[in-house]
Amino acid sequence: MTARQLAARAWYESLRPVRQAGHEVVLLEGGREFFPALIDAIGQALAEVSLETYIFADDSSARAVAAALASAAQRGVEVRLVVDGFGTRRLGPQVASILAAGGVAIETFRPERRLLSLDRRRLRRLHRKLAVIDGRVVFVGGINILDDLSDLNHGRLDWPRLDFAVRVRGPLVATAQLAVRRLWWELTLLNRPTRMVRARGRELLGPKPGGLCEVTPAGRMHAMLVLRDNLRFRRAIEDEYLRAIRAARREVLIANAYFLPGRRMRSALKAAAARGVRVRLLLQGRVEYRLQHWATRAMYEELLRAGIAIVEYRRSFLHAKAAVVDDWATVGSSNIDPFSLLLAREANVVVEDAGFAEQLRQRIETAIDEGGAAVLAWQHARRRWPTRALHGLAFALLRLGVALSGVGAEY
Repeated sequence: MTARQLAARAWYESLRPVRQAGHEVVLLEGGREFFPALIDAIGQALAEVSLETYIFADDSSARAVAAALASAAQRGVEVRLVVDGFGTRRLGPQVASILAAGGVAIETFRPERRLLSLDRRRLRRLHRKLAVIDGRVVFVGGINILDDLSDLNHGRLDWPRLDFAVRVRGPLVATAQLAVRRLWWELTLLNRPTRMVRARGRELLGPKPGGLCEVTPAGRMHAMLVLRDNLRFRRAIEDEYLRAIRAARREVLIANAYFLPGRRMRSALKAAAARGVRVRLLLQGRVEYRLQHWATRAMYEELLRAGIAIVEYRRSFLHAKAAVVDDWATVGSSNIDPFSLLLAREANVVVEDAGFAEQLRQRIETAIDEGGAAVLAWQHARRRWPTRALHGLAFALLRLGVALSGVGAEY
């Protein structure tokens, strides 16, 4: 193996999920907790802010984040923003103006150059939400830069969207910082072909190291950052879920917005229920995207028959991607569907701490109590045949889409 190949391999190996002690992990529910914490951290930045998001809207919350980024850039902090080319085809005029005035550097992941295209690579999106400040704190979760009461397809909401993120200090911040720097380096080459032609030697292998990075212990929790990409970590997040579910002894509690698990995940959940583990799913109850919603409902009968409890969240839209399995917990950007688990770039934090797991469990329990409706097996079994046919057709169409994406055999 050449020196260049060894260096490239070292880059990716350094992103491998590693369970480490010494973390402080703070759970943040919704924009009301997430945005103030993020803005405060950006306001304290000394050298470097990197923010990655699928959606960067142009509402009051988004403009507040944009203003914080611009202010940091104006006082000399290196500020880098990456948005996904499908989730954020273009920045809104007010947000774009704020960021431009502040001198914030912006890159787009896979810009959408044509609205209609059969290119399968369009499905490989940047869906992770990461913010790294000075190499000392990282924010990870499912929350886009979008107000809790705003929906891009449905307008103003009556109740805040249910979602979670975490603020983490400790050793895993070094992995997060490396990940955001690596992606920025990739995009500055891919989005500017002339730079790729001029690049030589080390610049083709990765960004130059530098900047602050605080990796000393900040607490007592064991945690790790789990990234999913289309190179070395294709099944990383799914594998962590499977390890936890297969080892479960008391409880599996999953809150997930878009739930279409593959055979391995369904088998693990059913096996857990069969050995006496209490398995519950909090899923989307309001129709956000019809095809996904109907396809998920086509799987209910199989899961209910196995003794798995299903609750639909109907108070508002559910956007959470979180789970508690005994004393294991995860919060992140990854849905349990083929698009997140096999195609998109995602990021989850896994925490092994009884106190954190209990806190997240209580938050999900509250959501179930205040906005959940249990799906009863006998009622679901009495669906009329047109409804059954519709659900089955939606499931078949999504399976066909996965097959056409080129990864169907893996799911």
